[in-house]
Amino acid sequence: MAVATPRRRELNPKGDPLSPWWHLDVLLVLAAGVLTVVGLAMIYSATRGLDPENYDRSLVERQFMFAVVGAALMVGAVLIPYARLKAWAPVLYIGGIVGCLAVLSPLGVEVNGAQAWLQIGPMQLQPSEFVKVAFIVVFAGYLSRFDGELDLQRLAGGLLVAAIPLGVILLQPDVGTGLVFVAITLAMLVIGGIRGRHLLVLVVVGVIGVAVIINSPLLQEYQRDRLTSFLDPGDDAGGAAYQQRQAQIAIGAGGLTGAGYGEGSQTRGDFIPEQQTDFIFTVVGEELGFVGAGGVLALFAIIVWRTWRAARVAADPFGTLLCTGVMAMIVFQVFEAVGMTMGIMPITGIPLPLVSYGGSSILATLTALGLVINVSMRRWQ
Repeated sequence: MAVATPRRRELNPKGDPLSPWWHLDVLLVLAAGVLTVVGLAMIYSATRGLDPENYDRSLVERQFMFAVVGAALMVGAVLIPYARLKAWAPVLYIGGIVGCLAVLSPLGVEVNGAQAWLQIGPMQLQPSEFVKVAFIVVFAGYLSRFDGELDLQRLAGGLLVAAIPLGVILLQPDVGTGLVFVAITLAMLVIGGIRGRHLLVLVVVGVIGVAVIINSPLLQEYQRDRLTSFLDPGDDAGGAAYQQRQAQIAIGAGGLTGAGYGEGSQTRGDFIPEQQTDFIFTVVGEELGFVGAGGVLALFAIIVWRTWRAARVAADPFGTLLCTGVMAMIVFQVFEAVGMTMGIMPITGIPLPLVSYGGSSILATLTALGLVINVSMRRWQ
């Protein structure tokens, strides 16, 4: 007599609150955790300079605190069944827009030409980082209603949903975050069922829009130079292209195995401005070399792979679209953050997720990954 094998669905019986935890994506959690630890180590190396004895540890300590809070937010994002988020979509949408508008008020703080931060006690938070995650939830809820049938009227409604927070972000002006928004929107529209001719029109309009923004009064001259200097770095090697040139020197100096942790001459000499934030990948490349940089990219590849898998096995279109938005956000940010250090992408101020210094970024990224884990865990519900 043959032994009956249990069906896969029986691992997830309805009514058992613990059953989703059988499907926890441990690999994704580990990859995110290792990248966070690598980030703390790289931030320490980037900020200690030539005088480690008089080193100010406040940046590393603050990032560690944000990482702990981010881990708690990730757990929170996992615990609540993701289907319930649809009901919260209007609140998330309105709250996100209000948060972005608040930075344009006297409550906002200007950093590097963009008034995109709120001063809360001793900390600065960037609402647009959280709005990216809120927008993914809202847009996924909107697109999932149509079951892949996205006609022109529905597309127009979706574009309006995306245009309002994007417009507020560009007023700050934060072009980098705006580009991330565009990438998220396009990726989710593709999975949501946009027709090919409509997508082509959107891409053309988007390219024209970027060109208009770069040449508009919204940007100051130095911001415009940062966005265009990668096209001809030799034209202004001592100005806007300086940061990118120094980044290339640092990565090239790393060779195969790197100069050793804490031993990078470009890093210790403080030749690269804002190295602990936008240019953290230069620390990885210089001190850990091609091997270390490849390892970091491999960890991101694992996260993207697991997010893609969660999108494929999701129980409904809402879950698929949630994962698609998170995947687009991470892929674009990694490509841009790494590309600008190598001189193949413009300097936009986009952080490397989980690795760059920035409390808002790590909080938003870990929350977004929590949503992916949520979808993966509840794929049979």
